[in-house]
Amino acid sequence: MRTRSISTATALAVFFSSAALTVVTAGSASAVTVGSTWGMVVDAARHRVFIGDDSRGRVVAADYTGNLVDSVSGIDGVADLALSEDGSTLYAAARVSHEIVALDPATLDVKARYPVAAGMGPLYVEATGGKVWFTYGEWGGQTEAGLGSIDPTVDPASGSDPVTLGQLPLQNHGVTSPAYLDTDPSAPGLLAVGQRDFYDSSKQVLAVVDVSGSTPQLVASQNGGPTLYVNDVDLLPGTPAVLGGSTKRYAYADGAFTETASYPFGQRADVAANGTVAQVGSVEENRVSVYRPGESKAVRTYALDAYQVAWAPDASRLFALVSSPGGFTLQALTSPSLSVPTITVDAPSTATRAKPLTVRGKVTATVKLPAGAQLKVIRADMEHPDGTTLPAVTVKADGTYSFSDTPYSGGTVTYRVSYAGDAEHTAATAYDKVAVSRATPALTLTNNGKIYSYGADVRFTAHLGTTYKNRTVEIWADPFGSDRAKRLVKSGTVNAYGNISGVVDMSRDTTVYAVFKGDSRYKPRTVKVTAYAKVRVSTGVSRHYRTAKIGSTTYCWFHKSTNPLLTTTMTYYPGRKQRFDLQAYYQGGWHTIGQEYFALGTNGKSVVELGAPGEAGVKARMRSVYVNGSSGDSVNSTTYGSWKYLYFSN
Repeated sequence: MRTRSISTATALAVFFSSAALTVVTAGSASAVTVGSTWGMVVDAARHRVFIGDDSRGRVVAADYTGNLVDSVSGIDGVADLALSEDGSTLYAAARVSHEIVALDPATLDVKARYPVAAGMGPLYVEATGGKVWFTYGEWGGQTEAGLGSIDPTVDPASGSDPVTLGQLPLQNHGVTSPAYLDTDPSAPGLLAVGQRDFYDSSKQVLAVVDVSGSTPQLVASQNGGPTLYVNDVDLLPGTPAVLGGSTKRYAYADGAFTETASYPFGQRADVAANGTVAQVGSVEENRVSVYRPGESKAVRTYALDAYQVAWAPDASRLFALVSSPGGFTLQALTSPSLSVPTITVDAPSTATRAKPLTVRGKVTATVKLPAGAQLKVIRADMEHPDGTTLPAVTVKADGTYSFSDTPYSGGTVTYRVSYAGDAEHTAATAYDKVAVSRATPALTLTNNGKIYSYGADVRFTAHLGTTYKNRTVEIWADPFGSDRAKRLVKSGTVNAYGNISGVVDMSRDTTVYAVFKGDSRYKPRTVKVTAYAKVRVSTGVSRHYRTAKIGSTTYCWFHKSTNPLLTTTMTYYPGRKQRFDLQAYYQGGWHTIGQEYFALGTNGKSVVELGAPGEAGVKARMRSVYVNGSSGDSVNSTTYGSWKYLYFSN
């Protein structure tokens, strides 16, 4: 069976305007995307899908994955497509050039062209009873649409015309729009005809015609009537019935039709050789639903904004033209007749390690699972990340299931529940996760809060308490300042006492971390300490004429009119300043007479010239200080330089 084409209203509109076909690159292959199309037919022998590209006047061929294989142009206004009964010829209805074009389906070479003397069409085409059948009409809605045929065995060169019009054995039906056609391999020689008039929707026709003989014979027919619903037609295999308008099933007997069942409203449909129905839902629904023979509840539903569908003759695949940028892209849907189970898995969110827990769930499907169906259960944890298979679980009659388990591994434990599928169901898998408890290990690190001289090599020792299998600890150092990255100092297995040490060069305040990454019974843990580093600072004095002690203190002696030059060297950091402290001795003690910050050069030096007092007997002292937070940065700890003593004499 083939897909049916676009609705009559759309069909007539396409006479005036058609969208363009484009080919979209998809890796090394090209996915077929069409802007407008009327017909699609599947060739099982060659694993080909043929699509009429009305907008470019060509027929394209795709493989069973939906990728472009071949194309032929020069078919002006291509509408419906049909394969001959033996599959040797592909027929294309060309509505603009008013002809039926016969193609070789293997090469898409043109074999023959059959002119059709009609004002509208031909539009729809089928092959059965040894002939090719098509529908046509005239513009204006004044003339009833007709049925024509082509006898491929007639050679036009013989003087006989292979094309015959006026073949519909039903008069005064009033429908002026060319009718839909359908055939079925299980009923050779039968032709279904159905249409609703474009100009007057109250005028409808539905008929089954026997075209196996020399003259078509009416098997069943109905004109109009409130129960008649025809905007598409499909013969149903194995039973005297048709599907009208992709929605209603009509049985026929004694020349009349009787509605026997219906589906939810749809736009188009196609019926597989085994009677399975694929239906494109309404414009608002964006779905493709698959119904098993005789059933009105969908066995499978695809959330697709589809335009047309067509079955592979063996019903193994369903091809859909799906809305996409630039038009409609061909998609191949595999195993479309299988029910898709949905599995729920409900495990507790948390659990205690080495204690039993229970997992529950349910399996639902449009087709009930067979009695005794079993689910495969895999538990994945830190000890077995690839999973451990647990005993299979049997699904109860109501679809529920449950099982108990005792997880001996802590951390995240995943329970994956799967159904392998069967002749009526696809495979399905679902999972849930449990946070299983782990103990907190003891972990310590030395030297928190200690202050060290600049550049000291300090040993930090981490101690790890009891764990299960993992005895590895990492020691990381993160110096203050954005210009230095956190770095790994040591990583290794702790010794028999649980200790591991790493040496850090303390040139800055540093946060040191001990990291244990955990194992299946003990959780990860990180501890940190902060140790502090002073800066390196010294001050040189110049311009003095001698050094000598006053009491027990060594002074640099200056003439009373000489300005001392004081050069401070301090560990450099961008934007760093040294604080210059100056004190004088009087009234029996030292008193601060000034504090001022001076920037360091990139060489770490700061030179300060101190004004001379101009009188003898003056005692002074100075020192350089790095003040954390006030000296322009906070990457080191406050450091005081030593006092330098100055004495001014005559």
